[in-house]
Amino acid sequence: MATLADVARQAAERLRARLSPEQNAALDAEVLARHVLGWDRARWLADSRSSPPPEFAAAFEAVVARRAAGEPVAYITGTREFWGLEFEVTPDVLIPRPETEILVDAALKIIDSLAGPGPRVADVGTGSGCIAIALAHARPDVRVMATDISTGALDVAARNAVRHGVADRIEFRETRGLAGIGPVDLVVSNPPYIAAAEAGRLMKEVVDFEPHAALFARGDGLDVIRAVLTDVAARDPVPPLIFEFGGNEAAMRKAVRESGLRVAKLRPDLAGIPRIAVVER
Repeated sequence: MATLADVARQAAERLRARLSPEQNAALDAEVLARHVLGWDRARWLADSRSSPPPEFAAAFEAVVARRAAGEPVAYITGTREFWGLEFEVTPDVLIPRPETEILVDAALKIIDSLAGPGPRVADVGTGSGCIAIALAHARPDVRVMATDISTGALDVAARNAVRHGVADRIEFRETRGLAGIGPVDLVVSNPPYIAAAEAGRLMKEVVDFEPHAALFARGDGLDVIRAVLTDVAARDPVPPLIFEFGGNEAAMRKAVRESGLRVAKLRPDLAGIPRIAVVER
């Protein structure tokens, strides 16, 4: 009789025929199997040679079919890990990416350098709340104002804040940019930064399933970043700003200069592509 591991391998072969080469069909099949079973990886490694329980086959077939149709695993399971924390994700929010953890690391370094208690951070375009919650979770004295224009995203973020015990230190507000936000010591943002004309270079599952408002910005893709730069530059005093961008470094630097600010530091992603900008007066 086929074991759970056998069934997962067969599913991986089906997925491998449907997914792009850079996607890990074997890992996807395992994650989906564990999701249906309610097992963690340690339990899977220990017991995957056992026979599938009676109710497993139909439920597993349903989620594999969704994955074969291109739906991201995170939307199927409803969760994604970020900064060592498990976040709820739905189609209302962008799926957190590992490169955004570089932004969190850069923000924590600035937070640790600030004088005085209770640093105030604004997170523009909070989405799932992963940045705001990671910062609040890592530094118990931090208070965050997290903004988004999506009610659905803010609902997800609020639930994630409760999940991780930081809801009392994060205020979620439906607004554009920093509109209505008081003085802060630091601004962070993972804004939409892809030009609509570049949609063809993205994986189909991203374009078909993730929220376009969190992916695409008008023009060259920097319109939202320019708006955040303008908001930050108009503040007195001007707080440092950390944001993620799409690798178009020359255009990003030009936008920063035109706002009257300067790029103090760039952080590359794991592929060596400039990804995180630290901007100051």
